[in-house]
Amino acid sequence: MNEASHSLDRLAAATDRLLATATVLSDAQAREPSLLPGWTRGHVLSHIARNADGMVNLLNWARTGTETPMYASAESRSADIEAGARSPATDLTADVRESAARFAAEAAAMPDDAWTAQVRALRGPGFPAFAVLDRRLSEVEIHHVDLAAGYAPSDWPADFVADALHRVADSFTGRDDAPCCLVWAESAPHGYRIGPAGTASPPVVVRGQPAALLAWLLGRDSGAGLRVSGQADGPPVLPAWR
Repeated sequence: MNEASHSLDRLAAATDRLLATATVLSDAQAREPSLLPGWTRGHVLSHIARNADGMVNLLNWARTGTETPMYASAESRSADIEAGARSPATDLTADVRESAARFAAEAAAMPDDAWTAQVRALRGPGFPAFAVLDRRLSEVEIHHVDLAAGYAPSDWPADFVADALHRVADSFTGRDDAPCCLVWAESAPHGYRIGPAGTASPPVVVRGQPAALLAWLLGRDSGAGLRVSGQADGPPVLPAWR
């Protein structure tokens, strides 16, 4: 499946960039806060590794037809992350590297027809196994930024930003807890309408570079550098992305 091969190439490159950042972290730096409240860099790296193993479970489910939950439970997921978070930096990096290799091996074993099989994460509706690749790429790219170790939204590849911006903006569409506004990337032919359904045309338009808009929607940036029309006090406050 050519699409899967291309997605795996993108994921491999993103993983290499993440590992280059993780490799130079000291034990002390791994204990320092990340951008995620309550989590150190060690928590972020431990989460990335356990996410890879969870994604392996989903690919195995798709390939074999035997239902294999991504995680045994939300509680076990959290416990596994905590268990690894205080490991030495070299162990954390090795865990990320080895879990990524397990994911790559499982993906390589997938027959073409298995990519259309339906799987489920801990929450939400089912989705085709092919979507696991986009989900994993998002985990690696977004949490690389969360390490607060030199990799910023401006470093995200343009193709990742283009794909993720559409998907993330769409996730805010129809949400009653989101502000009604139009999100418009520079040079794009159209914007993304977010907020409650059935309301009048949004009076507020938020414009900016695609990576900056994506970072704002994801809660990784305040949006201070974005241009806002229709209100005077900066971009609207967003609820958490989900």
